[in-house]
Amino acid sequence: MKTPLHTALTPLLENPNGIGRVNFAGNQHPAPALAYDVNFPRLELVLSGQQEMEWGDSQGHHQVQTMSAGDVLFVPSHGWNNPRWHSPVTTLSILFGKQQLGFSQLHWTGEVFLAGEKGNVARRGARVGAFMLQALNELAWHPQDQLTAHFLVKGLLSHALNLFGSSVLTSSRSQTLFTVIREYLEEHYHQSLTRESVASVFYISPNYLSHLFQKSGGIGFNEYLNHVRLEQAKNLLQRYDMKVKEVAHASGFPDSNYFCRQFRKSTERSPSEYRSQYRSQLTEN
Repeated sequence: MKTPLHTALTPLLENPNGIGRVNFAGNQHPAPALAYDVNFPRLELVLSGQQEMEWGDSQGHHQVQTMSAGDVLFVPSHGWNNPRWHSPVTTLSILFGKQQLGFSQLHWTGEVFLAGEKGNVARRGARVGAFMLQALNELAWHPQDQLTAHFLVKGLLSHALNLFGSSVLTSSRSQTLFTVIREYLEEHYHQSLTRESVASVFYISPNYLSHLFQKSGGIGFNEYLNHVRLEQAKNLLQRYDMKVKEVAHASGFPDSNYFCRQFRKSTERSPSEYRSQYRSQLTEN
């Protein structure tokens, strides 16, 4: 059985020219406001279309380049990148955590974001794949060595496919149910959803729903629902001049005060500050 990750990566691995330019971010300087910054290494790939991407390189300089289909950005632990969503593009992020490997696919139509497939799987040990990640870290100081970079990236992508392929063989009905419920939340986030109402839709108990999210997703039900709603709120703040109360309601938060508290907890900024910083950054660029 082919996984969504298989479908996305197989063309890149089987085509000798499937991997384009491999770019390298650094982690010598703090991330600017609104940039993506996590404490694990990751690969950012463009699957189709083009995307303007900003990152800080190993010399501490800001780089802004247009990445095309097949291009890759390696971001080390505590490195940062800042994608710009100008034209239609499909991207894939693969994160190499200490315990798990995760991936997330995203499609930007030019007007709205469409959440693609995402998933995670336990790693077979911290050392498996670690040598290739370390080699990419060192190669960041010699980005012109694209041949070696291609070998290492393909090795990591093959490693990811192997992990997810093995996971599919042992996946349970609970994982399938978790995926379906997650997709339901991502489609109906703007409605009045509770643990009890969602459980009733799928004919399961609220307690089992909570257990399912903790077991299959490693996250609480309400925490995940808030995450989905906050991501939609960010999108609305970036694109429209809606009042904060209107953004809250459109994102599924009936209480705008609660929305503001959750938004600040997630971003360390108020909704208004987030919008101002985002637009100021667009103006500067």
